[in-house]
Amino acid sequence: MGKYLLRRILQMIPVVLGTTLLVYALVFALPGDPVKAMFGDKPVNEAVAAQIRSEYNLDKPFIVQYLLFLKNALSLNFGNTFAGQPVIDEISRAFPVTLKLALMAFCFEAIFGCVFGAISGLKKGKWYDSVILIVSLLLISVPTFVTGFLCQYFLGVKWRLLPVTAGSNPGFLDLLMPAMVLGSVSMAYIIRLSRTEISSNIALDYVRTARAKGLSKGSVYIKHALRNAMLPVTTVIGLQFGSLLGGALLTETVFSWPGIGKYAVDCVLKSDFPAVQGIVILVAVIFVFMNLIVDIIYAYLDPRIKFGAKEEG
Repeated sequence: MGKYLLRRILQMIPVVLGTTLLVYALVFALPGDPVKAMFGDKPVNEAVAAQIRSEYNLDKPFIVQYLLFLKNALSLNFGNTFAGQPVIDEISRAFPVTLKLALMAFCFEAIFGCVFGAISGLKKGKWYDSVILIVSLLLISVPTFVTGFLCQYFLGVKWRLLPVTAGSNPGFLDLLMPAMVLGSVSMAYIIRLSRTEISSNIALDYVRTARAKGLSKGSVYIKHALRNAMLPVTTVIGLQFGSLLGGALLTETVFSWPGIGKYAVDCVLKSDFPAVQGIVILVAVIFVFMNLIVDIIYAYLDPRIKFGAKEEG
């Protein structure tokens, strides 16, 4: 177990480095002068501009800038934003806000996605299977911001079931609607994937063999068919958590939620390179960490996968 984890962690390093290098290169190649963007329409004193470029290492070659960034990032020092605030402080302020919303959305999509997917897969062809498929297709087809506005109107304004916006100090009910909207598309994909995997597994020979040996239908479905069907679903659910953290911009905007997604876009629009790079590293680490968690869960779901066998392979 320890060797497997060490191996996976070592494999994470080039992924994070490659991601940061790619994003750093894209940010570096953006047109315009970030120093002039700081001043907007105001005239820029060349001496002041040169001092700012020197402070943020913008006057150095690309590879030197990148290596200096990596050196500082190892100690969680992402520098200061162009507004003079430490990047780590700004991320620490915005990230917990998004994390709270993402955790609720993750629980919503994982629980309801698997439950409705299992019902649809086990009862394929029934009327409620058709209803679940239609609803999931609508959730995938309709843009997230439209779903958000519809939920606000019907659940918040017309029926007064939930608060319309999250507010400054939200509780569980305040976050319930944004979490539902944020996790709705992912839930729809999980429903359709779970349905496909479960319906195909219950038609395989090993299920018929187990039933022929006298095992009850519930025991065969739960202990064998559902367990095998959850393998690809686990991958999607795990990776969706990273997507929830990075893709919450529209939901945060609709529900006035000042999280990391909205902050990232604001930084891109202002060409605030240090903040963008810090956010990218955070999201990249979350993605590779969730991938590690998924690999570990795989080993417990599938008895054919063993830590030792992976290490030898």
